[in-house]
Amino acid sequence: QVQLVESGGGLVQAGGSLRLSCAASRSIFSFNAMAWYRQAAGKQRELVATITSRGVTNYADFVKGRFTLSRDVAKITVYLQMNNLEPDDTAVYYCAAVRSSTGNPDYWGQGTQVTVSS
Repeated sequence: QVQLVESGGGLVQAGGSLRLSCAASRSIFSFNAMAWYRQAAGKQRELVATITSRGVTNYADFVKGRFTLSRDVAKITVYLQMNNLEPDDTAVYYCAAVRSSTGNPDYWGQGTQVTVSS
């Protein structure tokens, strides 16, 4: 069973920064991709950013230029650096891993709360 453990969430003022971490229990290369999703209260879960096994990243338009996804293969960890945070970024952030060809996540972390105050 794959485990994904997120950390790094918290409360920050608008304009501030946070870095989320997602530690996996299996090599990053065993997944086609890893991703960060978020879900705000009363809203559907949405994709924030992805990184393929080759290291190619993609971002949702609403975070481009503010968020950066990176990884440390040796530590089996992916990171989401979030800068210039806005109140609309408030959500529970989930790490996900994709193994199947569908592109849909097969594994999820437990989530970490990010709250941005105005």
